[in-house]
Amino acid sequence: MMLEGKRILLGVTGGVAAYKAAALARELQRAGAHVQVVMTDAATRFVTPATFQALTGEPVFTDQWDARIGNNMAHIELSRAADAILVAPATADFLAKAAHGLADDLLSALCLARECPLLVAPAMNRQMWQHPATQRNVAQLAADGVAVLGPDSGDQACGEAGLGRMLEPPDLVDELAAFFVPKSLAGRHVLLTAGPTYEPIDPVRGITNLSSGKMGFAIARACHAAGAQVTLVAGPTALATPRGVRRIDVRTAQQMHDAVIAALDAAPSPRPDVFVAVAAVADWRVANASDRKLKKRGPQDLPKLEFVQNPDILASVARRPDAPWCVGFAAESEELEANAAAKRVAKGVPLLVANIGHTTFGRDDNELLLVDESGSWRLPRADKASLAQALVAEIAKRLPPRRG
Repeated sequence: MMLEGKRILLGVTGGVAAYKAAALARELQRAGAHVQVVMTDAATRFVTPATFQALTGEPVFTDQWDARIGNNMAHIELSRAADAILVAPATADFLAKAAHGLADDLLSALCLARECPLLVAPAMNRQMWQHPATQRNVAQLAADGVAVLGPDSGDQACGEAGLGRMLEPPDLVDELAAFFVPKSLAGRHVLLTAGPTYEPIDPVRGITNLSSGKMGFAIARACHAAGAQVTLVAGPTALATPRGVRRIDVRTAQQMHDAVIAALDAAPSPRPDVFVAVAAVADWRVANASDRKLKKRGPQDLPKLEFVQNPDILASVARRPDAPWCVGFAAESEELEANAAAKRVAKGVPLLVANIGHTTFGRDDNELLLVDESGSWRLPRADKASLAQALVAEIAKRLPPRRG
């Protein structure tokens, strides 16, 4: 419930993407928000007010002189009750009005009279988006403190393809939720690992584990929401890349190690100053992996696999003279607190996070034990998105001042 208790005024303008606003209203409600819809007259040509009223359970406003507002000042009263105004879709016409302070209908007037934040999700043909006038208007809105969400690139209703598509409803909900998150990691670059690794036995078989990557991806999303630049090194997983996060896909533990070291040494990008090792990395790999499929023979003729130890990514990073501030993860099946504390010391990291219960792989919830030099404490069971936000807040409190 990322938007629990938030009152969102959803503005809908007259573009074909207005049909997506219906799905957006539902997604906002699923995230815990109370949704009030205001439509322009042009928007009603694409989707009826009755649709939004049915979805939200609230009356829809389209007229600046709506008598349902006692003082006939809907443009004042509606915005006063909102925590934020999200206009989606925001047409080129609406962006021009908002940039120049025009207020000739209810939606543009309440955006001018608002006391809450304004966020806009542009949606238009690629040529309209690229037009210098639109770009000037968007730049002016950003300079005025308006958050511009998107647009995305892809197929458009006109049959063309390019930049100008409205972000999809789930992405807009994520962006809106992130807007409310304190930017405790602003100016930081966070490097994370997530997911499992896969160690080949032959071209079609390998050794892996049950890690889904959900916790690591949730932490990457929470770091981005907290204002950080985020680089995510991901093992094999089908999870979608969080918006705003740079993703590097790897397969084996050695590849993950090499990608992490390369990210630490990368230039001219800002060097990571936080490293969070969430991935469930295989401790060993097969030294004598075959380049051909091993054939199944008699019950006595079993393949003889030889193992060598994989590089310890967390320890390798923590030992560097220019090491970022490091956070490790542990999954233990017994003596959780003692093993986690010992692992923190052995790895040489300031904070270690242990999964409480080794059957958490693949679940959408979890419970965490945090261990540092002063002791340990628990983050109670919750969904992984909530735990990620709580963990990011704990990391932000402990970070030393930025270098340079």
